[in-house]
Amino acid sequence: MNSAKTKLVVIYIEEEKKNKILIVDDEKNICELLKIYLEREGYDTKSVFDGKSAIEDFTEYEPDLIILDLMLPLMDGWKICKEIRKKSSCPIIMLTAKGETIDKVTGLNMGADDYIVKPFEAKEVVARVKAIFRRINPESELKIVKELNFENLSINLTTYELKIRGKKIDTPPKEMELLYYLAENPNKVFTRDVLLNKIWGYEYFGDSRTVDVHIKRLREKLEGASDEWRLKTVWGVGYKFEVEDKEDKNEK
Repeated sequence: MNSAKTKLVVIYIEEEKKNKILIVDDEKNICELLKIYLEREGYDTKSVFDGKSAIEDFTEYEPDLIILDLMLPLMDGWKICKEIRKKSSCPIIMLTAKGETIDKVTGLNMGADDYIVKPFEAKEVVARVKAIFRRINPESELKIVKELNFENLSINLTTYELKIRGKKIDTPPKEMELLYYLAENPNKVFTRDVLLNKIWGYEYFGDSRTVDVHIKRLREKLEGASDEWRLKTVWGVGYKFEVEDKEDKNEK
């Protein structure tokens, strides 16, 4: 067993199952975008691209929430919503290019829980999803604790607290998320582009030097805290959270 892993303490108390979300839209790029954002937030997802498959997969997949486009081949979103409501109260968020008030009212009257007009921000959809789950189960977000502990270092992404030698250090959210992601994958090298995608999001078009700036600020906070771990630059590639192997150290 790699002893470096023994330095990593992860407290992760998860619910018995992830919340499952069925995404129904004939535009595959929209399904893929929502999948990326939702799975990053810890949800399980499945995508289907027509109305008939939506009905079939609803029974088989048993989702906890449905994101449903109105304009679909084989069966439109109105009919799907109506069929699902005959047998389930599963929350439904409707997506549509139509913005008329009558469409929103019709959708809500048919049993939809929310209504989002295209084009939309993926982050908005995620926020609406979270709001619905909070309403259904107010305690659900309290069941996950994400914390990493190394010598003289504690990174708690649940409370967004960074502690060095037991002292809390004020740290902006993106710095916390970047450090947590690197530390969660010790000794693994990530390119700047991968880190931009993971931390800043699929739709981020900023300069890759953003990562360099955040790494520099983190190093200033972490400097001298321990000889057993460090933020390391891998020249020509990217960055990693390097953890020294205790066995290798003893052999020296």
